[in-house]
Amino acid sequence: MSAANARLHDLAPAPSHAEQTELHPDLNRAHVRFINLGKTYDGTVHALQGIDLAIQRGEVFGIIGRSGAGKSSLIRTINRLEQPSSGRVLIDQVDIGSFDEDHLVALRRRIGMIFQHFNLMSAKTVWQNVELPLKVAGVPQAQRARKVHELLELVGLQDKHKAYPAQLSGGQKQRVGIARALVHDPEILLCDEATSALDPETTQSILGLLREINQRLGLTIVLITHEMAVIRDICHRVVVLEHGRIVEQGPVWQVFGDPQHEVSKTLLAPLQHGLPPELQRRLQPTPASADAALVLRLQFTGSDTLEPDLAALFSALGGRVRLLQGGVERIQGHALGQLLLAVNGSPHNAEELRKRAANWAQQVEVLGYVV
Repeated sequence: MSAANARLHDLAPAPSHAEQTELHPDLNRAHVRFINLGKTYDGTVHALQGIDLAIQRGEVFGIIGRSGAGKSSLIRTINRLEQPSSGRVLIDQVDIGSFDEDHLVALRRRIGMIFQHFNLMSAKTVWQNVELPLKVAGVPQAQRARKVHELLELVGLQDKHKAYPAQLSGGQKQRVGIARALVHDPEILLCDEATSALDPETTQSILGLLREINQRLGLTIVLITHEMAVIRDICHRVVVLEHGRIVEQGPVWQVFGDPQHEVSKTLLAPLQHGLPPELQRRLQPTPASADAALVLRLQFTGSDTLEPDLAALFSALGGRVRLLQGGVERIQGHALGQLLLAVNGSPHNAEELRKRAANWAQQVEVLGYVV
């Protein structure tokens, strides 16, 4: 595109809803869609600004961002616990903005929600907590009993039906919350920091249950969290929010493997292995002696689904190659990770070694030399 055409392109009006749908037919199949969504509190605090997003039916979709980024505001517009200040929310291509009270009640029965702090009634048993929404909806007692029994079996709490919340662990309480959220056979399940109050082992157990529910029931799951490991372990796609705006989105493997925005990089930093301090202290920009080793950092961003061939890589580098640190994991079938290598005694110079390593890794950086 020429510079003149680029300027004309920038000045052109944004495509309308109809034009976007025609250009991207997958939008017609979106289960939840946000169109230019905005939310302002007290007329001055812009919690959400210009959100355009499509969540497909049956996927597990993650929303991440720092505190105050707008995650909770966004997820709560799906069941109209928050009323947008501008823009639209479509569910199955139906704009829910004009729903009256009766339509909202019906909508909320199609959308389950689980919370960070469980929100269970302490004076009621596990059975009664799960049964309560059905009772409020006027469902006959026999039908209620069948449904509660089925759900407690699904979440693995059939033997705890007479227990009270105070007698349960955190993971068990969250399982009750999940069962309660499923009583009306929802199509969408919203998870608001659902694992934040749990220990790592229990978190894995709850994620396994959510994954099973997604696969068995075909639910669309939308979750917000500040735990990047949760996104990595369960989500198909992810969006990153900052100051109420979308700064990055895409398949989890892509965002995790090669984050583009500084916010994404900051959020993902705890999952990354930085340069060990001991190695950092020894690192020199030039070789201090003949036996100094060149240190290379190889980054695998997932664009190649094959694991790195270390034997072939080491052979191509020549000399003595040592693995200082690193590892590669698989996310959605893509190989992601990094390796820190020390190379000495090679017949190739630093730039040639970098080029040779680039045949096996998506990003290669020369960090310096160590003795």
